[in-house]
Amino acid sequence: MPSRSPHVVLVRHGETEWTARGRHTGRTDVPLTERGREEAGMLAERLRSWSFGRVLASPLSRALETCRLAGYGEGAEIRDELMEWDYGRYEGRTTAEIRKKVAGWSIWSQGAPDGEAAEDVGGRIDPIVQELREAEHDVAVFGHGHLLRALAARWLELPPAEGRRFALDTTTVSVVGHERETPALLRWNEDCHLGPRGDALLTPATGEDTGA
Repeated sequence: MPSRSPHVVLVRHGETEWTARGRHTGRTDVPLTERGREEAGMLAERLRSWSFGRVLASPLSRALETCRLAGYGEGAEIRDELMEWDYGRYEGRTTAEIRKKVAGWSIWSQGAPDGEAAEDVGGRIDPIVQELREAEHDVAVFGHGHLLRALAARWLELPPAEGRRFALDTTTVSVVGHERETPALLRWNEDCHLGPRGDALLTPATGEDTGA
């Protein structure tokens, strides 16, 4: 039997004060909360069975700290392309706040003034996606909510805006790979390593209001 094709493990960083409040967190370097650090440490056991040929991480501290607490800080490759969506003038605001002035606004369809549109994000992550397709061993990617959702869409050969369909919570693990020759979503938004999180996943910090 042929060996399986390499998997790409997508890890969203832990909780910050802004993500807990549903505030769009792009380039602002907001640190992890104590809960975020604790849950990031739980990733070590969850990822223990993987043997990664490469570990890539966003340069923003919330992603790097999650990477370090998960046990992969040493040797991680810092990639500017993995920085979160540039929210421009919407940085730090919630979707509810923005929609008071722009009815029905969505980052996926309308982008951010003085920031990025979905096509901009897709353009900067496409070279990363190509690198991942050419990997010979499993790769871990530590990054941000909207960025990783767009990356998953591009892996699946969809427009980057289709990342809107993949809700992604903090400190979760997702896996993309192939079914035979077809790019496939193998696991998504798994949080079993965190134990019960109660109603936390029902707060505005999930889905469309997810800052990074």
